[in-house]
Order: sequence, then C-alpha cells, then structure tokens
Amino acid sequence: MITMPPHLEVRDPRFANLVHPMSALEAIAEGFTWTEGPVWFGEHDCLLFSDIPSRRILRWSETEGLSVFRSDSQFNNGNTRDRQGRLVGCRHGTRDVVRTEIDGRLTVLADRFEGKRLNSPNDVVVSADGAIWFTDPTYGIISNFEGFRTEPEQATRNVYRLSPEGDLAAVVTDFAQPNGLCFSPDETRLYIAESGSSHDDDVPSVIRQFAVDGSALRDEGVFATIDTGLPDGIRCDVTGNLWSSAADGVHCFASDGTLLGKILVPQTVSNICFGGRDGHRLFITATTSVYRVFVDVQGAEPWTRGSG
Repeated sequence: MITMPPHLEVRDPRFANLVHPMSALEAIAEGFTWTEGPVWFGEHDCLLFSDIPSRRILRWSETEGLSVFRSDSQFNNGNTRDRQGRLVGCRHGTRDVVRTEIDGRLTVLADRFEGKRLNSPNDVVVSADGAIWFTDPTYGIISNFEGFRTEPEQATRNVYRLSPEGDLAAVVTDFAQPNGLCFSPDETRLYIAESGSSHDDDVPSVIRQFAVDGSALRDEGVFATIDTGLPDGIRCDVTGNLWSSAADGVHCFASDGTLLGKILVPQTVSNICFGGRDGHRLFITATTSVYRVFVDVQGAEPWTRGSG
C-alpha cells in the first residue's frame, strides 16, 4: 500500500490517481490579508491573484517572484480569462465586472441590472461563445473590509449571464448567496457554490448543478455537499472532476458527486485554479497565503494547460 503524506486524504481509490505521494504542499507567497481569485497566465508563466482588503492584484512567477500587478484594484475578487486571453474580474468597490484589455485599459462590462446597481460581483467564468457568467452576493457591501458598506439594490439570489452582445439577464434567482462557479469540460453543465449558510443555518453548504441550454439554465439539484465549512471557488479538471475550496482544504468530487479525497490546507481556502509550466499544478488561495501542489490532471480551462 502506498502511504500518502498528511496533506492528502484519500476517500476513494480514484483520488490516488489524481495526486502523488511525493507531492508537497508548498506555500509560494505569504503575508496577505484575504487572498482570492487565482488565474494562470501560461504565456507569461505567472499567476495573478487578489488580496481583496489591500485592494491589490498580485503577480507571482517562478523566475521573478512576487510583484504588484495592480495597486488599486477596487477590492477585486474573482478573476478569469476570456477566449482572447484577457483578464476579466469582479470588483466589490465599484460593484462591477471589468475586463483588462491587452493594452491595459479597463472596460466595465456590467454594473447595473434593470437600472439598479449590482451588489458586489464575486466570481466569474466565460463560456466558449464569449458569454460572461457571474455571481452577485452581498459580501462586498456588508462591511468595509472587502468593499464599502451599503444597502443592496439587487436581491442576494442572482446569477447573471452577460451575452456577447452586451445583454444582461438573471439566469438563476433562488440562491441565498451564490459564490464560485465553473463549467464542466464540455460546458453542458454549470456548477455554482451556495455559500449562504455563512449567514443562515438553514441554508446547506452545497454545490448545485444546472444543465446549460444555450443562454438558459435548468436546475438539476444538489451536486455535492461540503462537509467542512463552505464551498467558495470551484474548478473542473479535463476529466470532469470538480475541485472545491472548503474550510479544511480542497475537496475533489467525481462527476457523479462522489467525494474522492481532500488536499488538506492549514488555512481556510477561498479559491483555486490549475496551471504551472506543465499544467499540473493546483494553485490555492487560502486566507493569508497562496499554495501550490502537484496534481496528475490538468484544468478544463484551456489556458491552464502548461505555458502556452
């Protein structure tokens, strides 16, 4: 029997094929306030991530170490890339979804719905057709720690789709506090984390699943339940497994919702992404630090697979 290191907890034999007993959990950057929104840029061999309360987006690379990518990020939270390689982020301070153009200019993509300001866009994904899907809970406006305290103008229940033509629609309206989201590799299913139990004990800590029908979603119920803490950032790998942040680390689920195993992390995990020069590193933002660990699978998002 192969002995796994203490940070790898195997619940199903399939998990042993996704990790490696010699793989260390390594802290690559430390000393932040609340890290979030990791996204890999293979063409620059670097990771970008948010430190929300410090209002910065940081850049880390193996060769150049840590630097500041954006010094005034307006409490930027979740990040992703579109199919043109541009950075797309969610800002609590300005309560919008913003794109960084190739020349560095910022383009606001969405900041209002039906004439009222968004709450505090949290996490975002871009589908192959160019549509932008994002969640809009109130975490960025319930205090001055991750944004500016104010009363919400929208319901806390909405998940939005911004079409390539610029039309914004609420595609789900029954969450308590929607959080992280990701597509299955073939984009036939959208997973969305429910983090409302942080405010309501009657709300379960679950990841829900939705069938994607063009611009619409069909609710297919609960995909998985997080047994420790809350689901936040989530990502799929190329084989269809879903990896979720949790209070005790990263939980890995098979496509049928079976918990395969955990990567235990000494801090509360907020978000994750795949990347690295070979595409086989899982980057983990967790409270005041950023970690990485080898995984024997690559991410479903095309820009996560190595340096290209």
